[in-house]
Amino acid sequence: MNADTIFEMLMYAVPSLITGGVAYYLFDHHFKDQQNARRWLSQRENQKHSLPLRLQAYERMALFLERINPAKLLIRVAPVSSDKSHYQNLLIQHIEQEFEHNLTQQIYITDDCWTMILTAKNTIIQNIRKTTADPSVTDADSLREKILSNLLQDEVATKVALEYLKTEVSQIL
Repeated sequence: MNADTIFEMLMYAVPSLITGGVAYYLFDHHFKDQQNARRWLSQRENQKHSLPLRLQAYERMALFLERINPAKLLIRVAPVSSDKSHYQNLLIQHIEQEFEHNLTQQIYITDDCWTMILTAKNTIIQNIRKTTADPSVTDADSLREKILSNLLQDEVATKVALEYLKTEVSQIL
């Protein structure tokens, strides 16, 4: 083979390679755009179905936080006896039942929001136990009074968690 033959073969091969490369690039780009468009449509369709479920979960968690708010909890759950330990256990039992009833909602809300809700629940339970251990609290009625007076002094954990929950909902919408 001489140089003229090699040059002539290159003259045919180079344009073919360039055309093939451009075609590959265009087809690859086109298929990626199509795939992204399908993914976007799928996400939009999924969001159309999941948004109501997520909003319902946020609503239920807001209701949970309102129900375990000590001011509302003490009104709803009256002491059965005058023993402060029995009343403490009754209050904690109601909080835990509410929590277990809404446990599955964690699937639909963010991890940060779920952590805030757990923190609020545990803080309220801890405050009830701490107030029960106070020596000035002698019976169930004084426990109720002391918990309510503590609410006036400190910011309620459920309020903080509810504000965080509202912020997340506003970001979704």
